[in-house]
Amino acid sequence: MNGLTNFLEKYFVPVAAKIGSQKHLVALRDAFISTMPITMAGSIAVLLNAFFRDFPTSWGWTGFVEAMQPLIGVNGYVWAATLAIVSLVFSVSLGYNLSKVYEVDRLAGALVSLAAFVMNLSQTVAVDPIKNAILAANPKADVSMIQPVWGFLDLNQVNGTGLFTAMLFGFISTIIYAKLMRANITIKMPDSVPPAVSKAFAAIIPALVALYICAIIDWSFVKITGLDVITWISKTIQEPLLALSQGYGAVLLVTFLVQLLWFFGIHGPNVLAPVLESLWGTAQLNNINEAAKGVAGSDLPYQWVRGSFDAYVWMGGSGGTLVLIIALLMFSKRADSRTVAKLSLGPGIFNINEPIMFGLPIVLNSIYLIPFIIAPMVMVTIAYFATTLGLVAPVKIAVVWVMPPLLNSFLATGGDWMAPVISLINMVIAFLIWVPFVITANKVGVPEEEMKA
Repeated sequence: MNGLTNFLEKYFVPVAAKIGSQKHLVALRDAFISTMPITMAGSIAVLLNAFFRDFPTSWGWTGFVEAMQPLIGVNGYVWAATLAIVSLVFSVSLGYNLSKVYEVDRLAGALVSLAAFVMNLSQTVAVDPIKNAILAANPKADVSMIQPVWGFLDLNQVNGTGLFTAMLFGFISTIIYAKLMRANITIKMPDSVPPAVSKAFAAIIPALVALYICAIIDWSFVKITGLDVITWISKTIQEPLLALSQGYGAVLLVTFLVQLLWFFGIHGPNVLAPVLESLWGTAQLNNINEAAKGVAGSDLPYQWVRGSFDAYVWMGGSGGTLVLIIALLMFSKRADSRTVAKLSLGPGIFNINEPIMFGLPIVLNSIYLIPFIIAPMVMVTIAYFATTLGLVAPVKIAVVWVMPPLLNSFLATGGDWMAPVISLINMVIAFLIWVPFVITANKVGVPEEEMKA
Protein backbone atom coordinates (compact mmCIF):
# COMPACT_ATOMS: atom_id res chain seq x y z
CA MET A 1 0.00 0.00 0.00
CA ASN A 2 2.80 2.44 0.90
CA GLY A 3 4.53 1.61 -2.39
CA LEU A 4 1.43 2.50 -4.38
CA THR A 5 0.96 5.69 -2.39
CA ASN A 6 4.56 6.73 -2.94
CA PHE A 7 4.31 6.00 -6.68
CA LEU A 8 1.16 8.08 -7.08
CA GLU A 9 2.56 10.85 -4.93
CA LYS A 10 5.70 11.02 -7.07
CA TYR A 11 4.18 10.82 -10.55
CA PHE A 12 0.45 11.58 -10.31
CA VAL A 13 0.19 14.40 -7.78
CA PRO A 14 2.57 16.86 -9.52
CA VAL A 15 0.63 16.53 -12.78
CA ALA A 16 -2.71 16.95 -11.01
CA ALA A 17 -1.40 19.97 -9.11
CA LYS A 18 -0.29 21.63 -12.35
CA ILE A 19 -3.66 20.98 -13.95
CA GLY A 20 -5.46 22.36 -10.91
CA SER A 21 -3.44 25.60 -10.99
CA GLN A 22 -3.44 26.13 -14.77
CA LYS A 23 -4.84 29.65 -15.15
CA HIS A 24 -7.13 28.97 -18.10
CA LEU A 25 -8.74 26.00 -16.36
CA VAL A 26 -9.02 28.03 -13.16
CA ALA A 27 -10.83 30.74 -15.12
CA LEU A 28 -13.15 28.16 -16.71
CA ARG A 29 -13.94 26.66 -13.32
CA ASP A 30 -14.62 30.08 -11.78
CA ALA A 31 -16.76 31.04 -14.77
CA PHE A 32 -19.10 28.13 -14.09
CA ILE A 33 -19.15 28.89 -10.37
CA SER A 34 -19.95 32.56 -11.02
CA THR A 35 -23.11 31.65 -12.93
CA MET A 36 -24.52 29.86 -9.87
CA PRO A 37 -26.86 32.68 -8.76
CA ILE A 38 -28.47 32.65 -12.21
CA THR A 39 -28.69 28.87 -12.59
CA MET A 40 -29.97 28.51 -9.03
CA ALA A 41 -32.73 31.07 -9.57
CA GLY A 42 -33.82 29.32 -12.76
CA SER A 43 -33.71 25.93 -11.05
CA ILE A 44 -35.89 27.13 -8.19
CA ALA A 45 -38.41 28.43 -10.73
CA VAL A 46 -38.49 25.04 -12.44
CA LEU A 47 -38.80 23.25 -9.07
CA LEU A 48 -41.72 25.43 -7.98
CA ASN A 49 -43.53 24.86 -11.27
CA ALA A 50 -43.08 21.12 -10.77
CA PHE A 51 -45.20 21.43 -7.62
CA PHE A 52 -47.57 24.07 -9.00
CA ARG A 53 -48.13 22.52 -12.44
CA ASP A 54 -46.48 19.18 -13.27
CA PHE A 55 -47.42 17.02 -10.27
CA PRO A 56 -50.94 18.46 -9.82
CA THR A 57 -51.60 17.98 -13.55
CA SER A 58 -50.62 14.30 -13.33
CA TRP A 59 -52.90 13.95 -10.29
CA GLY A 60 -55.82 15.58 -12.09
CA TRP A 61 -55.86 18.70 -9.88
CA THR A 62 -56.81 20.99 -12.76
CA GLY A 63 -58.47 23.51 -10.44
CA PHE A 64 -55.30 23.90 -8.39
CA VAL A 65 -53.20 24.32 -11.53
CA GLU A 66 -55.58 26.99 -12.80
CA ALA A 67 -55.40 28.85 -9.48
CA MET A 68 -51.59 28.74 -9.57
CA GLN A 69 -51.34 30.23 -13.08
CA PRO A 70 -50.09 33.63 -11.83
CA LEU A 71 -47.23 31.96 -9.90
CA ILE A 72 -46.52 29.60 -12.80
CA GLY A 73 -46.27 32.61 -15.08
CA VAL A 74 -43.89 34.43 -12.72
CA ASN A 75 -41.67 31.35 -12.54
CA GLY A 76 -41.70 31.24 -16.33
CA TYR A 77 -40.34 34.77 -16.48
CA VAL A 78 -37.54 33.85 -14.07
CA TRP A 79 -36.61 30.78 -16.12
CA ALA A 80 -36.66 32.72 -19.40
CA ALA A 81 -34.19 35.26 -18.00
CA THR A 82 -31.83 32.71 -16.44
CA LEU A 83 -31.51 29.15 -17.70
CA ALA A 84 -33.06 29.90 -21.08
CA ILE A 85 -30.12 32.22 -21.84
CA VAL A 86 -27.44 30.53 -19.76
CA SER A 87 -24.89 30.50 -22.60
CA LEU A 88 -25.07 34.29 -22.83
CA VAL A 89 -24.56 34.57 -19.09
CA PHE A 90 -21.67 32.11 -19.17
CA SER A 91 -19.91 33.94 -22.01
CA VAL A 92 -19.85 37.11 -19.89
CA SER A 93 -18.60 35.18 -16.85
CA LEU A 94 -15.84 33.44 -18.82
CA GLY A 95 -14.59 36.69 -20.36
CA TYR A 96 -14.54 38.32 -16.93
CA ASN A 97 -12.63 35.50 -15.25
CA LEU A 98 -10.12 35.14 -18.09
CA SER A 99 -9.45 38.87 -17.95
CA LYS A 100 -8.98 38.50 -14.21
CA VAL A 101 -6.22 35.90 -14.53
CA TYR A 102 -4.54 37.99 -17.26
CA GLU A 103 -4.88 41.09 -15.06
CA VAL A 104 -6.56 43.28 -17.69
CA ASP A 105 -9.84 45.23 -17.70
CA ARG A 106 -12.42 42.63 -16.65
CA LEU A 107 -15.56 44.39 -17.82
CA ALA A 108 -14.16 44.94 -21.31
CA GLY A 109 -13.06 41.31 -21.46
CA ALA A 110 -16.55 40.15 -20.45
CA LEU A 111 -18.14 42.27 -23.19
CA VAL A 112 -15.67 41.05 -25.82
CA SER A 113 -16.47 37.43 -24.91
CA LEU A 114 -20.21 38.14 -25.08
CA ALA A 115 -19.92 39.80 -28.49
CA ALA A 116 -17.79 36.95 -29.84
CA PHE A 117 -20.42 34.43 -28.76
CA VAL A 118 -23.36 36.41 -30.17
CA MET A 119 -21.60 36.41 -33.57
CA ASN A 120 -22.17 32.66 -33.70
CA LEU A 121 -25.93 32.82 -33.35
CA SER A 122 -28.00 32.00 -36.40
CA GLN A 123 -28.73 35.16 -38.35
CA THR A 124 -32.27 34.04 -39.16
CA VAL A 125 -35.02 32.53 -37.07
CA ALA A 126 -36.32 29.11 -38.11
CA VAL A 127 -39.83 29.37 -39.52
CA ASP A 128 -41.08 25.81 -39.09
CA PRO A 129 -41.96 26.22 -35.37
CA ILE A 130 -43.81 29.44 -36.20
CA LYS A 131 -45.75 27.79 -39.03
CA ASN A 132 -46.60 24.81 -36.85
CA ALA A 133 -47.88 27.06 -34.04
CA ILE A 134 -50.08 29.01 -36.46
CA LEU A 135 -51.47 25.84 -38.05
CA ALA A 136 -52.19 24.37 -34.61
CA ALA A 137 -54.34 27.42 -33.83
CA ASN A 138 -55.91 27.61 -37.31
CA PRO A 139 -55.45 24.59 -39.62
CA LYS A 140 -56.72 26.62 -42.58
CA ALA A 141 -54.24 29.47 -42.19
CA ASP A 142 -52.01 30.37 -45.16
CA VAL A 143 -48.38 30.07 -43.95
CA SER A 144 -46.75 30.06 -47.38
CA MET A 145 -45.73 33.72 -47.10
CA ILE A 146 -43.85 33.32 -43.82
CA GLN A 147 -40.13 33.75 -44.47
CA PRO A 148 -37.05 33.58 -42.24
CA VAL A 149 -36.48 36.91 -40.49
CA TRP A 150 -33.00 38.26 -39.84
CA GLY A 151 -31.90 39.35 -36.42
CA PHE A 152 -33.96 37.13 -34.12
CA LEU A 153 -32.42 35.55 -31.00
CA ASP A 154 -32.70 31.79 -31.30
CA LEU A 155 -33.39 30.57 -27.76
CA ASN A 156 -32.39 27.06 -28.78
CA GLN A 157 -28.82 28.34 -29.20
CA VAL A 158 -28.44 30.48 -26.08
CA ASN A 159 -29.50 27.77 -23.61
CA GLY A 160 -27.20 24.88 -22.70
CA THR A 161 -26.72 24.05 -26.39
CA GLY A 162 -24.43 27.05 -26.85
CA LEU A 163 -22.13 26.41 -23.89
CA PHE A 164 -19.35 24.70 -25.86
CA THR A 165 -19.33 27.51 -28.42
CA ALA A 166 -19.34 30.11 -25.62
CA MET A 167 -16.27 28.37 -24.16
CA LEU A 168 -14.40 28.19 -27.45
CA PHE A 169 -15.01 31.76 -28.61
CA GLY A 170 -14.75 33.11 -25.09
CA PHE A 171 -11.23 31.74 -24.90
CA ILE A 172 -10.24 32.88 -28.41
CA SER A 173 -11.58 36.40 -28.12
CA THR A 174 -10.60 37.15 -24.54
CA ILE A 175 -7.09 35.73 -24.83
CA ILE A 176 -6.43 37.79 -27.98
CA TYR A 177 -7.81 40.87 -26.25
CA ALA A 178 -5.76 40.23 -23.10
CA LYS A 179 -2.52 39.54 -24.97
CA LEU A 180 -2.82 42.79 -26.94
CA MET A 181 -3.64 44.72 -23.79
CA ARG A 182 -0.61 43.34 -22.00
CA ALA A 183 1.54 44.12 -25.07
CA ASN A 184 0.35 47.75 -24.79
CA ILE A 185 -1.07 47.75 -28.32
CA THR A 186 -3.58 50.33 -27.23
CA ILE A 187 -4.67 53.93 -27.77
CA LYS A 188 -2.76 56.15 -25.35
CA MET A 189 -4.71 59.08 -23.95
CA PRO A 190 -3.23 62.16 -22.25
CA ASP A 191 -2.91 62.08 -18.46
CA SER A 192 -5.57 64.79 -18.20
CA VAL A 193 -8.23 62.41 -19.51
CA PRO A 194 -10.36 60.80 -16.76
CA PRO A 195 -9.25 57.19 -15.95
CA ALA A 196 -12.61 55.69 -16.98
CA VAL A 197 -12.36 57.28 -20.44
CA SER A 198 -8.71 56.36 -20.80
CA LYS A 199 -9.44 52.74 -19.90
CA ALA A 200 -12.26 52.53 -22.43
CA PHE A 201 -10.08 53.92 -25.24
CA ALA A 202 -7.23 51.57 -24.31
CA ALA A 203 -9.48 48.56 -24.93
CA ILE A 204 -10.60 49.65 -28.41
CA ILE A 205 -7.78 48.18 -30.52
CA PRO A 206 -7.49 44.86 -28.60
CA ALA A 207 -11.28 44.40 -28.70
CA LEU A 208 -11.47 45.33 -32.37
CA VAL A 209 -8.77 42.85 -33.37
CA ALA A 210 -10.26 40.07 -31.22
CA LEU A 211 -13.77 40.51 -32.59
CA TYR A 212 -12.69 40.77 -36.22
CA ILE A 213 -10.66 37.57 -35.91
CA CYS A 214 -13.72 35.81 -34.46
CA ALA A 215 -15.90 37.28 -37.21
CA ILE A 216 -13.54 35.99 -39.91
CA ILE A 217 -13.62 32.54 -38.31
CA ASP A 218 -17.43 32.60 -38.20
CA TRP A 219 -17.82 33.83 -41.78
CA SER A 220 -15.32 31.28 -43.13
CA PHE A 221 -16.94 28.47 -41.19
CA VAL A 222 -20.40 29.18 -42.57
CA LYS A 223 -19.05 29.41 -46.12
CA ILE A 224 -17.16 26.10 -45.82
CA THR A 225 -19.67 23.98 -43.87
CA GLY A 226 -22.98 25.70 -44.58
CA LEU A 227 -23.72 25.67 -40.85
CA ASP A 228 -23.26 28.21 -38.10
CA VAL A 229 -20.62 27.26 -35.52
CA ILE A 230 -23.10 26.56 -32.71
CA THR A 231 -25.11 24.09 -34.79
CA TRP A 232 -21.98 22.36 -36.08
CA ILE A 233 -20.36 22.05 -32.64
CA SER A 234 -23.64 20.85 -31.14
CA LYS A 235 -24.04 18.07 -33.70
CA THR A 236 -20.44 16.93 -34.17
CA ILE A 237 -18.76 17.58 -30.81
CA GLN A 238 -21.17 18.41 -28.00
CA GLU A 239 -23.77 15.72 -28.59
CA PRO A 240 -21.19 12.88 -28.93
CA LEU A 241 -19.36 14.05 -25.79
CA LEU A 242 -22.59 14.30 -23.83
CA ALA A 243 -23.55 10.84 -25.06
CA LEU A 244 -20.16 9.57 -23.91
CA SER A 245 -20.71 11.14 -20.48
CA GLN A 246 -23.84 9.00 -20.07
CA GLY A 247 -21.83 5.79 -20.17
CA TYR A 248 -21.20 3.92 -16.93
CA GLY A 249 -17.45 3.82 -17.61
CA ALA A 250 -17.19 7.62 -17.85
CA VAL A 251 -19.22 8.14 -14.67
CA LEU A 252 -17.14 5.57 -12.77
CA LEU A 253 -13.84 6.98 -14.03
CA VAL A 254 -14.53 10.55 -12.99
CA THR A 255 -15.70 9.33 -9.57
CA PHE A 256 -12.43 7.42 -9.14
CA LEU A 257 -10.31 10.41 -10.19
CA VAL A 258 -12.11 12.79 -7.81
CA GLN A 259 -11.43 10.44 -4.90
CA LEU A 260 -7.82 9.83 -5.88
CA LEU A 261 -7.10 13.55 -6.13
CA TRP A 262 -8.72 14.21 -2.75
CA PHE A 263 -6.63 11.48 -1.13
CA PHE A 264 -3.54 13.54 -1.93
CA GLY A 265 -5.14 16.71 -0.60
CA ILE A 266 -6.12 18.11 -4.01
CA HIS A 267 -9.73 19.24 -4.32
CA GLY A 268 -10.98 16.71 -6.88
CA PRO A 269 -14.23 18.44 -7.96
CA ASN A 270 -12.36 21.72 -8.41
CA VAL A 271 -9.58 20.21 -10.51
CA LEU A 272 -12.06 18.29 -12.64
CA ALA A 273 -14.62 21.11 -12.71
CA PRO A 274 -13.95 21.87 -16.40
CA VAL A 275 -14.92 18.28 -17.22
CA LEU A 276 -17.73 17.95 -14.67
CA GLU A 277 -19.37 21.24 -15.62
CA SER A 278 -18.83 21.20 -19.38
CA LEU A 279 -20.20 17.67 -19.75
CA TRP A 280 -22.46 16.71 -16.86
CA GLY A 281 -23.23 20.34 -16.04
CA THR A 282 -24.39 20.96 -19.60
CA ALA A 283 -26.48 17.79 -19.46
CA GLN A 284 -28.08 19.05 -16.26
CA LEU A 285 -28.95 22.41 -17.81
CA ASN A 286 -30.60 20.61 -20.72
CA ASN A 287 -32.64 18.50 -18.30
CA ILE A 288 -33.70 21.60 -16.36
CA ASN A 289 -34.78 23.39 -19.53
CA GLU A 290 -36.77 20.37 -20.70
CA ALA A 291 -38.36 20.05 -17.26
CA ALA A 292 -39.40 23.70 -17.52
CA LYS A 293 -41.39 22.72 -20.61
CA GLY A 294 -43.18 19.95 -18.70
CA VAL A 295 -41.00 17.00 -19.79
CA ALA A 296 -40.58 14.46 -16.99
CA GLY A 297 -39.07 11.10 -16.07
CA SER A 298 -37.48 8.92 -18.73
CA ASP A 299 -38.36 11.48 -21.42
CA LEU A 300 -35.64 13.82 -20.14
CA PRO A 301 -32.64 13.89 -22.49
CA TYR A 302 -29.99 12.80 -19.95
CA GLN A 303 -30.08 10.22 -17.18
CA TRP A 304 -26.89 11.17 -15.30
CA VAL A 305 -25.99 14.82 -14.75
CA ARG A 306 -23.81 16.97 -12.50
CA GLY A 307 -26.29 16.99 -9.63
CA SER A 308 -26.49 13.18 -9.64
CA PHE A 309 -23.06 13.00 -8.02
CA ASP A 310 -24.13 15.30 -5.18
CA ALA A 311 -27.48 13.57 -4.70
CA TYR A 312 -26.25 10.00 -4.50
CA VAL A 313 -22.47 9.85 -4.07
CA TRP A 314 -20.85 12.88 -2.42
CA MET A 315 -23.05 12.94 0.69
CA GLY A 316 -21.19 14.91 3.29
CA GLY A 317 -18.59 15.72 0.64
CA SER A 318 -16.41 13.70 -1.69
CA GLY A 319 -16.13 10.12 -0.45
CA GLY A 320 -19.47 10.10 1.31
CA THR A 321 -17.61 11.25 4.43
CA LEU A 322 -20.79 11.93 6.41
CA VAL A 323 -21.12 8.16 6.62
CA LEU A 324 -17.53 7.91 7.88
CA ILE A 325 -18.30 10.43 10.61
CA ILE A 326 -21.25 8.30 11.76
CA ALA A 327 -19.06 5.17 11.69
CA LEU A 328 -16.39 6.91 13.77
CA LEU A 329 -18.90 8.03 16.38
CA MET A 330 -20.28 4.50 16.67
CA PHE A 331 -17.19 2.31 16.43
CA SER A 332 -14.03 4.35 16.96
CA LYS A 333 -12.33 3.90 20.33
CA ARG A 334 -9.75 6.57 19.64
CA ALA A 335 -10.30 9.83 21.46
CA ASP A 336 -8.65 11.86 18.70
CA SER A 337 -10.80 10.33 15.96
CA ARG A 338 -14.01 10.72 17.95
CA THR A 339 -13.21 14.37 18.71
CA VAL A 340 -12.59 15.11 15.03
CA ALA A 341 -15.82 13.29 14.12
CA LYS A 342 -17.85 15.35 16.59
CA LEU A 343 -16.37 18.59 15.26
CA SER A 344 -16.94 17.47 11.65
CA LEU A 345 -20.56 16.32 12.05
CA GLY A 346 -22.14 19.76 11.71
CA PRO A 347 -20.22 20.77 8.58
CA GLY A 348 -20.62 17.24 7.18
CA ILE A 349 -24.41 17.46 7.26
CA PHE A 350 -24.04 20.39 4.87
CA ASN A 351 -21.51 18.57 2.66
CA ILE A 352 -18.44 20.40 3.95
CA ASN A 353 -15.82 17.71 4.46
CA GLU A 354 -12.55 19.61 4.91
CA PRO A 355 -12.61 19.16 8.74
CA ILE A 356 -12.71 15.36 8.46
CA MET A 357 -10.44 15.26 5.39
CA PHE A 358 -7.60 17.13 7.07
CA GLY A 359 -8.47 16.61 10.73
CA LEU A 360 -8.70 12.82 10.89
CA PRO A 361 -6.92 12.90 8.43
CA ILE A 362 -8.05 11.00 5.35
CA VAL A 363 -5.48 12.76 3.19
CA LEU A 364 -2.45 10.47 2.72
CA ASN A 365 -3.85 8.06 5.32
CA SER A 366 -3.27 4.61 3.83
CA ILE A 367 -5.74 3.00 6.26
CA TYR A 368 -8.62 4.87 4.69
CA LEU A 369 -7.47 4.84 1.05
CA ILE A 370 -9.46 1.73 0.06
CA PRO A 371 -12.87 2.70 1.52
CA PHE A 372 -12.42 6.32 0.44
CA ILE A 373 -12.15 5.20 -3.18
CA ILE A 374 -14.30 2.06 -3.16
CA ALA A 375 -17.37 3.39 -1.30
CA PRO A 376 -18.13 6.21 -3.79
CA MET A 377 -17.57 3.86 -6.73
CA VAL A 378 -20.10 1.41 -5.28
CA MET A 379 -22.55 4.23 -4.56
CA VAL A 380 -22.27 5.69 -8.05
CA THR A 381 -22.82 2.22 -9.51
CA ILE A 382 -26.03 1.69 -7.55
CA ALA A 383 -27.39 5.15 -8.32
CA TYR A 384 -26.39 5.03 -11.98
CA PHE A 385 -28.22 1.78 -12.69
CA ALA A 386 -31.19 2.75 -10.52
CA THR A 387 -31.54 5.85 -12.70
CA THR A 388 -30.91 4.25 -16.08
CA LEU A 389 -33.26 1.36 -15.28
CA GLY A 390 -36.02 3.82 -14.43
CA LEU A 391 -36.25 3.05 -10.70
CA VAL A 392 -35.73 6.72 -9.92
CA ALA A 393 -36.25 9.85 -11.99
CA PRO A 394 -33.19 11.63 -13.40
CA VAL A 395 -31.98 14.80 -11.70
CA LYS A 396 -33.71 17.78 -13.29
CA ILE A 397 -33.26 20.56 -10.71
CA ALA A 398 -30.05 22.30 -9.65
CA VAL A 399 -29.86 22.14 -5.86
CA VAL A 400 -27.38 24.20 -3.86
CA TRP A 401 -24.47 21.93 -2.90
CA VAL A 402 -24.87 22.52 0.87
CA MET A 403 -28.32 20.93 0.84
CA PRO A 404 -28.25 18.00 3.33
CA PRO A 405 -28.33 14.42 1.96
CA LEU A 406 -31.72 12.78 1.31
CA LEU A 407 -33.38 16.18 1.01
CA ASN A 408 -30.90 16.97 -1.76
CA SER A 409 -31.89 14.01 -3.92
CA PHE A 410 -35.62 14.53 -3.27
CA LEU A 411 -35.51 18.13 -4.47
CA ALA A 412 -33.05 17.45 -7.31
CA THR A 413 -35.38 14.90 -8.89
CA GLY A 414 -38.37 17.22 -8.58
CA GLY A 415 -39.92 15.32 -5.68
CA ASP A 416 -39.35 11.65 -6.55
CA TRP A 417 -39.72 9.72 -3.28
CA MET A 418 -37.47 6.94 -4.56
CA ALA A 419 -34.51 9.34 -4.72
CA PRO A 420 -33.96 9.62 -0.93
CA VAL A 421 -34.52 5.86 -0.69
CA ILE A 422 -31.64 5.26 -3.12
CA SER A 423 -29.55 7.80 -1.22
CA LEU A 424 -30.27 6.04 2.06
CA ILE A 425 -29.39 2.63 0.58
CA ASN A 426 -26.10 4.11 -0.63
CA MET A 427 -25.36 5.52 2.81
CA VAL A 428 -26.01 2.16 4.47
CA ILE A 429 -23.75 0.31 2.01
CA ALA A 430 -21.03 2.94 2.36
CA PHE A 431 -21.34 2.64 6.13
CA LEU A 432 -20.74 -1.13 5.90
CA ILE A 433 -17.66 -0.49 3.75
CA TRP A 434 -16.22 2.12 6.14
CA VAL A 435 -16.82 0.25 9.44
CA PRO A 436 -14.13 -2.48 9.12
CA PHE A 437 -11.49 0.15 8.41
CA VAL A 438 -12.63 2.31 11.33
CA ILE A 439 -12.29 -0.73 13.61
CA THR A 440 -8.86 -1.47 12.14
CA ALA A 441 -7.79 2.11 12.77
CA ASN A 442 -8.45 1.54 16.48
CA LYS A 443 -5.37 -0.68 16.54
CA VAL A 444 -3.11 1.29 14.25
CA GLY A 445 -1.14 4.37 15.17
CA VAL A 446 -2.88 5.00 18.51
CA PRO A 447 -1.49 8.19 20.13
CA GLU A 448 0.99 7.53 22.96
CA GLU A 449 -1.14 9.29 25.60
CA GLU A 450 -4.05 6.93 24.83
CA MET A 451 -1.82 3.85 25.04
CA LYS A 452 -0.57 4.96 28.51
CA ALA A 453 -4.11 5.61 29.63
